[in-house]
Amino acid sequence: MIATVLVMMPFLWMLSIAFKPEAEVFTSVPSMLPADPTFENFSTAWTSGNVGRAMINSTMVAGAAVLVNCTFAVLAGYAFAKLPFRGSTLVFLLMISTAMVPVAVTLIPLFLMTKGFPLVGGNDLLGQDGTGLLDTLPGVVLPHLIAPLNIFLARQYFFGLDDDLGEAARIDGASELTTFWRIYVPLARPLVAVVAIFSFTAVWDDFLWPLVVTSSMEAETVQLALSKFLTGGNVMYGPAMAGAVLVILPVVAVFVFNQRSFIAGLSDGGVKG
Repeated sequence: MIATVLVMMPFLWMLSIAFKPEAEVFTSVPSMLPADPTFENFSTAWTSGNVGRAMINSTMVAGAAVLVNCTFAVLAGYAFAKLPFRGSTLVFLLMISTAMVPVAVTLIPLFLMTKGFPLVGGNDLLGQDGTGLLDTLPGVVLPHLIAPLNIFLARQYFFGLDDDLGEAARIDGASELTTFWRIYVPLARPLVAVVAIFSFTAVWDDFLWPLVVTSSMEAETVQLALSKFLTGGNVMYGPAMAGAVLVILPVVAVFVFNQRSFIAGLSDGGVKG
């Protein structure tokens, strides 16, 4: 109970400040309940702070990341677990090892790859003479399309599913794709929920890469929009906290909607195999 209160206190304090006028944020006697509640902070955050546009951008980027990760991570995990090939273990270990590379090490190569993306942003076939995917939403989502952790979880999950299910389907004449889609995918719904939540939160919470790859408000994400309230000489705590509340709501909604499948998928992916 005490731990729960300690964990929830910052969130409750954030919610309290979000409804307080700016003059009430710093008082001699702090109060959790606003004396004069106001929704002006939310209006300021949504319009002046560009949080509304940023949430649309982040939703589009996160949606693309979730779709691609759920597709390719599940396919790759199934292949590593149920369709072993010569050298598959080595390929898997090499892929997992990339997760140990610090983000700071890959930042410059990713930037150069994004800038040199061919045939977009004024680039020619060799990726020169233009800006590529810089300052675009596809450029923001590019590093998040494939996550080694998601493939690892998928592999572990499919390792825990009985091979006899697939063998029975193949004996009945089902192709490998049909076996995967009709037999194993329905059993992998908890896995899909885990991959979806991990992919969504990774994009939604990312600050460093959007800061590096974008330069305009049209491609701004939620974390960049929130940071503007805390920079400069005049820090706007009320709108900043109101924007934080708005930004947290989609993450909470995604987790609550997939909570049961998420917990089941984590348990199965962590202990099976």
